[in-house]
Amino acid sequence: MKAMIFAAGLGTRLKPLTDTIPKALVPLAGKPLLQWQVDKLRDAGITDIIVNVHHFPDMIIDVIRANKGWGCNITVSDERDMLLDTGGGLKKAVGEEPILACNVDILSNIDLRALVGAYERTGVSQLVVSERKTQRYLCFDDKDRLCGWTNIATGEIKGKEGRHLAFSGLQILNGEALYLLQQIPEDKFSLISFYLDAMNKTPLQAYVPVDYRMMDVGKIDQIEEAERFAESL
Repeated sequence: MKAMIFAAGLGTRLKPLTDTIPKALVPLAGKPLLQWQVDKLRDAGITDIIVNVHHFPDMIIDVIRANKGWGCNITVSDERDMLLDTGGGLKKAVGEEPILACNVDILSNIDLRALVGAYERTGVSQLVVSERKTQRYLCFDDKDRLCGWTNIATGEIKGKEGRHLAFSGLQILNGEALYLLQQIPEDKFSLISFYLDAMNKTPLQAYVPVDYRMMDVGKIDQIEEAERFAESL
């Protein structure tokens, strides 16, 4: 299993830190956000990793090289010419080999080996979701397959209504889903928009981890809380 870490974002919510360093290198409890993700993947036996870059790309590349990939084979997908969003970034970086994709700034206690095991047992793409409270939800049918999306604050619905589960930014996509991804004509688009287009062509399964805890390290005033969370994992 290969993995991709989405690390190309501008990190605007982490200003002023990201005025001088990329979001992926924001320090958290003694190591950069990127290393937290790489370490977790490596500990789960995933050592072939792609990292996309855009904001201060050379800084990320230099840190990866200086640390010899933290024991992993890390390749870089360069988006310095244009930030491609999650869907476009994945499309640029991968082919049709199954891949686990995650965000550099989301920490969690998920057991990645269990997630990979669920994928290997079924061969079906897995979207990691939970019952966390938010405004925007993915909707799943009675077979826990993606059927729609909703914003409960505005009442907007795309696709069909169903069980509301919050997306975690973590997924495993199979070859069929990645083939469909490569057929998208645009270069820049989100994975959510892709999923809503692809859900009637390939099954996208809800994966709900047991006792799941996660944190989006997205705001400057959350750094201290995020450090405590990271140390508790």
